[in-house]
Amino acid sequence: MPQTSNAHPLAFGAQLPSLRAMTGTSLRRDAGKTGLLLASIGGMIGSGWLFGALNAAKMAGPAALISWVLGAAAVALLAFVYAELSTLFPRPGAVIAFPLIAFGPLAAEIMAYVNFLAYCAVAPIEALAVTNYAANLWPALQAANATLTPLGLAAALALMVLFTLLNLGALRLVLRFNNALTAWKLAIPALTVAALAATRFHPANFTAHGFAPFGAGGIVTAISGSGIIFTFLGFRQAIELAGETANPAKSLPFAILGSVALCALLYLGLQAAFIGALPAAALAHGWSALSFPGIEGPFAGLAAALSLPWLAALLYLDAALSPAGAGIIYNTTAARVIYAISQAGMLPRAFTATSRQGAPIPALILSFLAGICFLAPLPSWQHLVATLSSIGVLAYGIGPVVLVCLRATLPESQTPRPFRLFAYQITAPAAFIVSNLIVFWAGAGVANTIFPLILAATLASLGYRAATQKPLAPLKPRQAAWLIPHLGSLWLITALGPQHGPHLLTQTTGAAAIALTSLATLALARRSALRPPDTGLAPAS
Repeated sequence: MPQTSNAHPLAFGAQLPSLRAMTGTSLRRDAGKTGLLLASIGGMIGSGWLFGALNAAKMAGPAALISWVLGAAAVALLAFVYAELSTLFPRPGAVIAFPLIAFGPLAAEIMAYVNFLAYCAVAPIEALAVTNYAANLWPALQAANATLTPLGLAAALALMVLFTLLNLGALRLVLRFNNALTAWKLAIPALTVAALAATRFHPANFTAHGFAPFGAGGIVTAISGSGIIFTFLGFRQAIELAGETANPAKSLPFAILGSVALCALLYLGLQAAFIGALPAAALAHGWSALSFPGIEGPFAGLAAALSLPWLAALLYLDAALSPAGAGIIYNTTAARVIYAISQAGMLPRAFTATSRQGAPIPALILSFLAGICFLAPLPSWQHLVATLSSIGVLAYGIGPVVLVCLRATLPESQTPRPFRLFAYQITAPAAFIVSNLIVFWAGAGVANTIFPLILAATLASLGYRAATQKPLAPLKPRQAAWLIPHLGSLWLITALGPQHGPHLLTQTTGAAAIALTSLATLALARRSALRPPDTGLAPAS
């Protein structure tokens, strides 16, 4: 590979390293079918289950149940897309490899910035969630404005150190730890559903102030803003570990689709139990003003109000274990994404180094250092997960585009698929439209945060190349050009929308605009794709 260890971290090398070189990896194939399934479930059951039901109820009322169904369906569409892509090219850091295959280095570089943000921020968020929940017992951890005190910051930082240390071992050890922890993480939410429903369940709560007091707008806003998408995006853990399983054709579809289905059932149960267990006084001023003693730790607060101290104690314990488990597994996959970015030439080659146990130590260290930046005084958990939900679907929204292009440039007659997406002409465009709608539903405030970051990183990289007189042609800018109208139109439509915007577009007209521009983007991307794709290797058999 032409990449050298002193390469600038924001610039590609002058030549594109082949994907064969990217797969000449010392990462071990220690991830089995069950390990991948539980890794994805472990990524989904974190802080989302502790706060998601409360936030969704405040934003959508009892219709939050519909929000969870729509959120699961949206992520399931993306999951089906990635089941085909990840079994065709099972690679570490797959979401970097896919745009590299289809559109070349510049497209991959832009998406690398998105993925870097999407992955490295999650472990700190889970550390923040543990600390915030613990503040119900130790108020000194959190200030009145819900930001961390110096003591709280130190506690969250200590958790980040723990996540990193646990990932220094072999992947099989991390997955074994996650497997054992995931069994607990599944049991406690299930027990919570059963205990709340058996103790107090008021059907009248589902029609209090109307089933959908905020209409369709509240339902779709809750998908992005309450933590629903943030929760379901945990399915990506299996994708990022695809290069470390011996039988991806069987293991990946089982893990990706199985995790989404199981967690959808669990979260629907939690939402229904939460709504049914609310005391009448909590709804006196409507769903947006929902309030009851202990609401800062909503399920534990309800358990205490129902005279279930044993359940409250378990929930406080789980409030430490569930987010911590998600933080550990996200730290695992964040390091693999950094590893893949380095192999593609966007970071120094040193970040591909691994220990004798197969752990990518330099990548873990970089993930830790990047995560520290998110532990400064932060906005609310809800605002932060809304932002990261949009970053996550932006990162994974390119998958349907890649799939449509590869079906044309790598036809099935030449390249059989171990897993084949059904009716891809309909399913893949639908997945792309839905992923863009999730960004739109998050609103202008989120869009005006994430798109400038992406633009600044891209301009910095191109500016570096210009300053060092490096040629632009090897980056294949023509193949990446479709990203300009894609990201630009998505930013503009969201900024003009009804969520924190000037209301120049309604939910309906904005959704129509998203659908039309998404279809136009797909057509443009198909014309821009590399022919043949720059795989540099044979696909998976």
